[in-house]
Amino acid sequence: MADFPAEVCFASPDLQTLMPITVTQGTSVRAAVMGSILPSMFPEFDFSCLPCGVFGQVVDDDHQVRAGDRIEVYRPLINDPKARRRNRAGR
Repeated sequence: MADFPAEVCFASPDLQTLMPITVTQGTSVRAAVMGSILPSMFPEFDFSCLPCGVFGQVVDDDHQVRAGDRIEVYRPLINDPKARRRNRAGR
């Protein structure tokens, strides 16, 4: 099995990071995230259950990483944008 480059990214309220990683063919998105340095950089977040995506599209945990993929880890929203708009419109 061949190794290839990909990227993982995450943004906390205070810090945004995008870093290159090397993964083996057949690696899942979740395995790539858990094998990266992200969990140790942001210990206040549980990376084992945060939703992940590739280039802005949410994917399942077992989605296989392809060469050049940008794996994004999404943190929970504090304010739902749709709910904020509804509240503003209701006033």
